[in-house]
Amino acid sequence: MPDLKLDMREIIDRAIKAVLPESAVKEALSRKDFQERRNKGRIIVASIGKAAWRMAKAASDILGSNITGAVVTKYEHSMGDIQGLEIYEAGHPVLDENTIKGTKALLEHVKNLTQDDTVLFLVSGGGSALFELPAEGVTLSDMKDITNQLLACGADIVEINTIRKHLSGVKGGRFAKLCAPAHVFMVVLSDVLGDRLDSIASGPAAPDMSTSEEALNIVKKYDLKVKPELMKILAQETPKELNNVTAMITGSVTALCEAASNIAREKGYTPLVLTTTMTCEAREAGSFMASIAREVLTSGRPVKAPCAIIAGGETVVHLTGKGMGGRNQEFALSASSGISGLEGIVIASLGSDGTDGPTDAAGGIVDGHTESILKNAGISISNVLKNNDAYNALKKADALLMTGPTGTNVNDVAIALISC
Repeated sequence: MPDLKLDMREIIDRAIKAVLPESAVKEALSRKDFQERRNKGRIIVASIGKAAWRMAKAASDILGSNITGAVVTKYEHSMGDIQGLEIYEAGHPVLDENTIKGTKALLEHVKNLTQDDTVLFLVSGGGSALFELPAEGVTLSDMKDITNQLLACGADIVEINTIRKHLSGVKGGRFAKLCAPAHVFMVVLSDVLGDRLDSIASGPAAPDMSTSEEALNIVKKYDLKVKPELMKILAQETPKELNNVTAMITGSVTALCEAASNIAREKGYTPLVLTTTMTCEAREAGSFMASIAREVLTSGRPVKAPCAIIAGGETVVHLTGKGMGGRNQEFALSASSGISGLEGIVIASLGSDGTDGPTDAAGGIVDGHTESILKNAGISISNVLKNNDAYNALKKADALLMTGPTGTNVNDVAIALISC
């Protein structure tokens, strides 16, 4: 019998490498339309998100020292100096004072540009929290409070970004307006299902498809506590048309799932990609993945073992407790109940950026022994999930998946490996 955990880790590591940003940036900068602008005027690099440092470093390696600009990324996601660029680290998923500091520094670089200048805007997941300057009349405290409310109530990323855009001075197309008359050449690693440019990082350089009416409806849907003065700001429309932007999407969860599929096949597992748009409750998704694994073992449906069942997307968690964890950890912990006592199944779920929620784990990796380990320690998975404390439970079972920051961010992937 193959070592399923060892195979799982190889599939995960190699799939992540396949969607790292360096090759994406190299491809984008070789495009004819960028090459035509390269020697016209100045090139200002503005890089935001969890993969911001690696994208900016790739651009610097290609373009040389004749660039200026700034990078704003998550804490512990930068890896040293980049010539000509200022590096800032800030909070994620909730913005903090360093978010504002980094954003202001970046905006200084795009002042007083000409139509011959080019802003190379490198965007990756996490940009919504990492690139922010509240609109006039909105405070950092306001942004934190509303973001926390949205995260706690299980709002999806499109809903969260709709609110953020309407309270922001840089999102929803407003950054591109600030860069004008310079041209914005935007290279995007997508962490939004469907790859909507106005949702990725809340669309700083994309015409905004969301409306003020939608923002107000989200407030009503989740019964958010919002001050009257902020309701007036939410009622103001964002830019619906931009004429100084070229956009290129270079990575997504689809590419991640395809990479995992190809590597699994290479290792002798028949791959089956169930979906790249998974959006349901994390613990329900974990239970469903476990049920498919059981079906494979008992009936050979929907594919015969040895096989790899793959699902990509971004699940949600409704907070009912005060524990520590993330959506991928809840997925894995829930799945462990469904495969308890079974041999020949390993299930993993992870965030492609290497961090799941406010923890140092990428997710979890479980097998048929995980639940019994926890039971012997007096731990009930049901109670753990009620308290949203998957991190500590998985740690107890030696089932946390630790990758460290990967340098990319293209949603999440879950994989079930099933042997004969």
